[in-house]
Amino acid sequence: MFFLAQLPREAFGLTFLLFSLAFAGMLGLFFLAGEKNSFRNVLFAGLLLRLAVFPFVPQWSDDFVRFLWDGEMLKIGQNPYDQTPRDWQEGNFDPDNAYRNLLYNNLNSPDYYSVYPPLNQAIFWLGAKASMGSVSNGYLTLRLILLLGEIGVFVLLWKLLIAFQLPIKRIFWYWFNPLVVFEISGNLHFEGLVLLFLLASIWGIQKGKSGLSGGFWGLAIGMKLLPLMLGPAFLAFGKTRKSLWFWVGTGLATPISFTPLLIDASWINFLKSIQLYQGKFEFNASIYYLLREVGYWIEGYNTIALLTKILSLSTILLIGYFSWKRQPKTIIELVDLIVLIYLVYLILQPVVHPWYILPALGLSVIRGKMTVLLWSFGAIFSYQAYGNADFKEQSLFLILEYGLVVLGIYLDYFLKKIKPHRYIENIDDMLN
Repeated sequence: MFFLAQLPREAFGLTFLLFSLAFAGMLGLFFLAGEKNSFRNVLFAGLLLRLAVFPFVPQWSDDFVRFLWDGEMLKIGQNPYDQTPRDWQEGNFDPDNAYRNLLYNNLNSPDYYSVYPPLNQAIFWLGAKASMGSVSNGYLTLRLILLLGEIGVFVLLWKLLIAFQLPIKRIFWYWFNPLVVFEISGNLHFEGLVLLFLLASIWGIQKGKSGLSGGFWGLAIGMKLLPLMLGPAFLAFGKTRKSLWFWVGTGLATPISFTPLLIDASWINFLKSIQLYQGKFEFNASIYYLLREVGYWIEGYNTIALLTKILSLSTILLIGYFSWKRQPKTIIELVDLIVLIYLVYLILQPVVHPWYILPALGLSVIRGKMTVLLWSFGAIFSYQAYGNADFKEQSLFLILEYGLVVLGIYLDYFLKKIKPHRYIENIDDMLN
């Protein structure tokens, strides 16, 4: 992991080799571990893996540059939703501000308004305040915040596994997973904080604290927007559907999280960026790529504008259908439905970056499902595209990645050799 953190993402061959060894190490720990594990020892071992990547500049993603740019705008009193970086830089260029110019020159999206919600922006501001003119100070501060969030995820997962009387060693699937370590602690993506809030919401339900549960779900929405799609699941679950306090908590946390978007009508540019992102970009997709080929055959051009609308509508309908069909009666069944909703969303999206799967991976630890665990290995194949000058994806690697996903879906949802309820609760025994 220490050496992997120093590899540029273009070096796919060596990256794949070291990532595979790290993943094999995680599986080895899982299979060798007994039923009883020390909270302190497991926590320390996972922190050691994260500290191995801590000192190094993010190699697999340059999104952190935009994080620090947005934070810098806030630090100097500017609205990050008001202007694109290019527009702001052209009107305020300062040749003596080496830090700001360095950030601008390394941005991957200087012509787009910020797509990050206000809760993200607050953390970016902290990174900018701590930077003191140094990019490394900035990203190390963000990394420390995310590391603290990861400790929170570990504690909640541990407590929930104990509360539901599930094998503790399932936590290895997340805590020692190299994709988790590199995408959160390494590349500074905030899905770890989304997972933290979602787990806190589940914990709130388990403890009978409905208001806190709804509030944490609202914070998860405020962090990344995507958890909003879990609304049908909470409506289908009796304890949350009938709880006034759950919806009060959500109704307070969510609007407060997005209130800054009302300043200078920032929400207009924010929504423009989201719509542009959804209708223009494509990466590491599955169903979308198949439909795109059909579109080429019928229309002779890329029908992304139409396909994204069709797939978005299909996602909404399927989420509603599965929530209505499953009607979870227990918290475990609710978690199972949430994981399924994430799978539906990810499989139908035109853009699936590896870190998008991490909240579903953390939740699948509770449910014992294999699909996202297999995907957490297969996701490394998406980095093959960065080894090409034009970032061209190769069909072979997409087939390898999504072949693992299909295998996981078969194991989790179609395997009939073991009764479904027994398979779900005792998958660790089956693996052993």
